[in-house]
Amino acid sequence: MHIPAPVLNPPFNVTRSSHVVLTVRDLDASRTFYTDLVGLVVSDADSETVWLRGREESAHHSLVLRKGATPNCQRLGFRVLTDDDILKAKDHFDSIGVPAQIVDVPYQGKTLHVRDAIGMPVEFTSSMPFRERMFMAYDQYRGAAAQRIDHWQIQAQNVRRAFDFWHPLGFRTSEYTYSEEPGGGVDLWGVWMQRKGNPHDQVFTNGPGPRLHHFAYLLRDTADLMHACDVAGALGLGRRLERGPGRHGISGAMFIYFRDPDGHRIELFNTHYQNIDLEPPIGWSLSNPKRADQWGMPARAKWFNEATVFEGAEPVEPDLAADVPTLEKFLEMTD
Repeated sequence: MHIPAPVLNPPFNVTRSSHVVLTVRDLDASRTFYTDLVGLVVSDADSETVWLRGREESAHHSLVLRKGATPNCQRLGFRVLTDDDILKAKDHFDSIGVPAQIVDVPYQGKTLHVRDAIGMPVEFTSSMPFRERMFMAYDQYRGAAAQRIDHWQIQAQNVRRAFDFWHPLGFRTSEYTYSEEPGGGVDLWGVWMQRKGNPHDQVFTNGPGPRLHHFAYLLRDTADLMHACDVAGALGLGRRLERGPGRHGISGAMFIYFRDPDGHRIELFNTHYQNIDLEPPIGWSLSNPKRADQWGMPARAKWFNEATVFEGAEPVEPDLAADVPTLEKFLEMTD
């Protein structure tokens, strides 16, 4: 499987994954879920929108909840270093024929809207208003006390096409999954890409897409992971725990996954590694069970089949037909 060398001088400087914008049906119910269970802090709110951030974040928001009739993901946001990078990004996308528009967005500086090669709506912004970091206000901790947004995972109808769009922008591959074909061939099934020096800012995996599979917040330690499960049970949200606790092979993270009131999937995790120095990416066969779970059972089929649609992007079936190792298949094998 060929993964090209990283692009060390991209056309503009993306620094990290920044924020997720979701549409939710019941704004109050979603606000309660993300504050009481996930433990996020409300930066601002009105009758139609809630802006939230993690406890160690000084940027105004990493999650935006907007009231709407149809739950979806309106947009995924990246930070760039300066206003000049927004202008460079506009020039870059103009040069490759990708429509790009500079827009005004509440509580954000100069912002650029684009869609990537698989139709995913994204925005790049250079700044947000500062808010106080709340990670040392331990008397105000709630639920999982999520510290900061870290990454998201996207189901892509063509992983290689998504890779070819983001790789020239300086996104480096830390790990990847390949599907082995009869006769010895391989296809790229998933790719973990980063800008900020850990395993991933965004992940693309094979499936009907584009769809948002999940977004992830970092917790302080494993105790907070287990505490989140206990809080979910106490709040009557225990059934919203979809997967975990467990440990991934890719990234090495301890994890749990919840579904919010509209079915949007959020991962709470810790203990991944640095990926700063130039080093070759790690490849995993899709058939290797330790790729997804170092121990325990594989994920259920709905883990692979259910995801959040993007606004204005109708999902299409993937180009690659590859069976995934679900819990249901595992149980059939052990009967």
